[in-house]
Amino acid sequence: MMDEDWAVLTSLLPATWQELAVGTDAVKGLRKDKSPESLLRTLLIHLACGYSLRETAVRAREANLADMSDVALLKRLRKSSDWLHCLCVSLFKERGVLLGAQGGIQFRLFDATDVKEPGKTGSLWRIHYGVRVPSLACDFFRVTETKGQGTGESFSQFPVEAGDHIIADRGYCTAGGIHYVTSSGAFLCVRVNSQALPMKTSTGEEFELIPHLRTVTASGATAAWQVLIPGPNGSGAVAGRLCAIRKDKEAIRRTQKKLRRKASRKGQELQPETLIAAEYVVVFTTFPETAFSTAEVLEWYRVRWQVELVFKRFKQIARLGHLPKHDEASARAWLYGKLFVALLTEKVIAYATALSPWRSDSEPDPVEECMA
Repeated sequence: MMDEDWAVLTSLLPATWQELAVGTDAVKGLRKDKSPESLLRTLLIHLACGYSLRETAVRAREANLADMSDVALLKRLRKSSDWLHCLCVSLFKERGVLLGAQGGIQFRLFDATDVKEPGKTGSLWRIHYGVRVPSLACDFFRVTETKGQGTGESFSQFPVEAGDHIIADRGYCTAGGIHYVTSSGAFLCVRVNSQALPMKTSTGEEFELIPHLRTVTASGATAAWQVLIPGPNGSGAVAGRLCAIRKDKEAIRRTQKKLRRKASRKGQELQPETLIAAEYVVVFTTFPETAFSTAEVLEWYRVRWQVELVFKRFKQIARLGHLPKHDEASARAWLYGKLFVALLTEKVIAYATALSPWRSDSEPDPVEECMA
């Protein structure tokens, strides 16, 4: 049964997955079995099942997959970083995720997730990570505690350089974060959290978001408005655009249903403005208007959303494993491994729901019986 399941799983891998293992030196230096298959199965015990390196080494030895210590396995995980990265890129491309750059620009996607180490007394950590598009290379990885000053989701968690084009979700939408990015000469596109982001018009008056959104009535219609984001202490302001697109009816229904369910669970009453805002996707951007139209800004945020679908699965899977906290190379390989498992999980689910269950050749064909 395990061999049959593994055969199905490997059929879902990129066609060149074994060649990639050799080309990236993932199997280089293995003393005995240099099989990419055995190495991948061993790594998945750690990455997908969440076992510690020591327990993974024991299980791999008992299954005759590999004979190595936990220290050797950690070194092998580091050596497999480029291989796991290549597998992620291949699987992303299969999903149809737009990975082409605009004018050679490398966009940076920022996100964070919490990881609880196994056991009743396992520590809780927050992973802050940056991923570049189109290369999908992890260019930053930081682990912090989940409570206390300097541990929250913030642009200030990341090093930012002039010319960076950063895309992030609403958790990063604060005036302080926006000023931090722009002060470094970088550009950003961030989902708007209207309750946390003060916005002004060019004349210094408060920008009323809801009345402007109400002017966009057709599904898929877009609009943009110039706004100013005042500094945290009221000094200075960052100029940018609000870009909005109206969702279709089904997307609106799902979002509003989720909001009502959440409000009911917390015993809160939803404001009418909240339900109106839920009909739109609104982002604030400093991407140059001469290079990025409103539609292009929203399309690039959509790229971030497409990758976020995989990140959501990654966040679930990340909670299952031991996090290598003190070794940047190991942490980077661990991240690629978790993303790979997330992508592969999505593909397995799609495969399972698209086909009818397998039946043995000895079973009668119901179609033939009906036609008889």
